[in-house]
Amino acid sequence: MSAIRDRLVDMHLRGHRRDVHGIRSENEMAPETRRDAAVLIAVTERAEEDGPGPGVFLIERPAKMRNHGGQVALPGGAIDPGENAVQAALREAHEEIALPLSAVHVIGPTDRYVTGTGFSITPILATVSPNLKLRANPAEVDEWFEAPLSHLLDPASWSTRSLFYRGRDRQFLETHWDGHHIWGATAGIFANLAMRLGWEGWD
Repeated sequence: MSAIRDRLVDMHLRGHRRDVHGIRSENEMAPETRRDAAVLIAVTERAEEDGPGPGVFLIERPAKMRNHGGQVALPGGAIDPGENAVQAALREAHEEIALPLSAVHVIGPTDRYVTGTGFSITPILATVSPNLKLRANPAEVDEWFEAPLSHLLDPASWSTRSLFYRGRDRQFLETHWDGHHIWGATAGIFANLAMRLGWEGWD
């Protein structure tokens, strides 16, 4: 096992044995009927001393999409009948960016995130081999990119913004990486992961 996989396996195990307060969700804004979905948090097994260190694969949705068009997201989507969250996350990552399943080492699920649009998302934490040759599926993905894990889990990287949505002010996190705007559910999932893992700087 790689050093980052060892570290994440240990942090994931210890983190899910303890109570964590302040886990984010949009549950109060979501419709009563929700659709189960899953996303893959794929961390590259790159040593921290090698350039940017471990990264996470993210995608940018085509602007023409009806739901979340133009937004940055984790690979993933709705869970099909007969699937569990791990199977759905892996299938979607393979369909969206041609992620080879043989390169993925699943660690496990983490805190569910309910979106205001009615998706109940289970994030699946995993590590993947570095330097993979991925390919974006143009029907679902404009482009894929890798952002440093250290940036995504560092509270100093994030700022809080608000917008008026469905008759109320909504607070959300946002950050930027290499020209990409990361916010909304994706931001909330990373904040929850950092808190669950006990990443330094998160309360």
